[in-house]
Amino acid sequence: MLRLAFVRSNNRLPRIASSTATFSRNALGSSLRTSLTRQYAASAAGVAKTLGSDEGLSIETHTDVQAANKEQSNIRTSSNSIMSTEDGISSGTTALNHAYRENTGYGTRPIYLDMQATTPTDPRVLDTMLKYYTGLYGNPHSNTHSYGWETNKAVEAAREYVADVINANSKEIIFTSGATESNNMVVKGVARFYSKTKKHIITTKTEHKCVIEAARAMMNEGFEVTFLNVDANGLVDLKVLEDAIRPDTCLVSVMAVNNEIGVIQPLKEIGAICKKHKVYFHTDAAQAYGKIPIDVNEMNIDLLSISSHKIYGPKGIGALYVRRRPRVRLEPLFSGGGQERGLRSGTLAPPNVAGFGEAARIMKQEYENDKKHIERLSKKLVDGLLANDHTNLNGSALHRYPGCINVSFAYVEGESLLMALRDIALSSGSACTSASLEPSYVLHALGKDDAMAHSSIRFGIGRFSTEEEVDYVIKAISERVKFLRELSPLWEMVQEGIDLDSIEWSGH
Repeated sequence: MLRLAFVRSNNRLPRIASSTATFSRNALGSSLRTSLTRQYAASAAGVAKTLGSDEGLSIETHTDVQAANKEQSNIRTSSNSIMSTEDGISSGTTALNHAYRENTGYGTRPIYLDMQATTPTDPRVLDTMLKYYTGLYGNPHSNTHSYGWETNKAVEAAREYVADVINANSKEIIFTSGATESNNMVVKGVARFYSKTKKHIITTKTEHKCVIEAARAMMNEGFEVTFLNVDANGLVDLKVLEDAIRPDTCLVSVMAVNNEIGVIQPLKEIGAICKKHKVYFHTDAAQAYGKIPIDVNEMNIDLLSISSHKIYGPKGIGALYVRRRPRVRLEPLFSGGGQERGLRSGTLAPPNVAGFGEAARIMKQEYENDKKHIERLSKKLVDGLLANDHTNLNGSALHRYPGCINVSFAYVEGESLLMALRDIALSSGSACTSASLEPSYVLHALGKDDAMAHSSIRFGIGRFSTEEEVDYVIKAISERVKFLRELSPLWEMVQEGIDLDSIEWSGH
């Protein structure tokens, strides 16, 4: 069997020999590099045939925690050969050769480029978490014995790490279950606290669903909500925002980095406007925290939402930054023991909190390395994708986080392209709305029509992405876009020079 080892070109993180390896922070340090094995079935025939392998193709990457074994690959190979023959499709004759077709379960693990949905947990984070599942299992709120003191010390250390990334005070960090809870705490909590005097909220049409739905919920409680438009680049018009502020406005909520198109909003300018009008400024920084420079004091940010699993930390934990001076007031979502300054009752999970803190520490420590790596791979991927005809980058090319790339492929149905890219984990929008067949509301807000919105794919690049993976994706996308377009009558008309806008389509 032919084996290709895909490893980052720099030496920041060394490969771990096997999935059974134990991780020691002292042994690995800042140079740790995970590399777990993923097997691609030989039904990825185009690649396998090109390389002269009849048995199968094995690609080593870091994104798997469960390596597919050779026996599974061979079973799928045999199954796929039979299926191809039955369907009359000869292996190696179409651009869909790489897209293996599984017969059981979820099959072999694809290349992971969906970093906006979630990121793989950094092994150093897991190493930090494990001891709080066994020996250090005390309730961090038990202050009468050493079991509680031990875990409380870890919680407070994590709070420091989380605060340090955004230049906040650790006392201003409230741990939550994630960014969705944090966003709900802000939109509902601030509005309800000031409900007797202020009944107006401002946000944008491109926010995450949890902010939009929370704002709509407050409309049912008698609040007015202004949903600001964005321009074709996905940016908020600062003058329009300032003009929308009223004497009874209690909150302005604008996402820092958009989760679908990666556009970075002008946080500092928005913060200055809100401070001028004495209105609280909240930003959903789930996609921005640790990835772009954020200083809550310099940017006049009053409230900021954070998610751990977007920064290579554990799921089920997040945080809300709440400014203390001047004090920001909000009503808690639920009652309880008064933990987290009385804003978020409930027992904290030390393993998750400690893992979150370690992930935040690593994000700050490796910021420059991650930034250079992601920018380099992003440029390569964007250049490779846009080299195809009738493709365009959605959102501002200048004001965006490079790890989030959203590209439209005209005359190709996005869902069809995703199905043709079974060996690459991608999405056509937010993971929270991926079950919906509706076109992206974010792209609609940019002025894209249904056809362009439906033909858009989001690519996410992260710390553990490799150059070899990007090369594979560029080649696979180019081949399969070409194949799918050849099946489209619209593409044929475009090739013949027919202006599709001039056609009068009749209904049936």
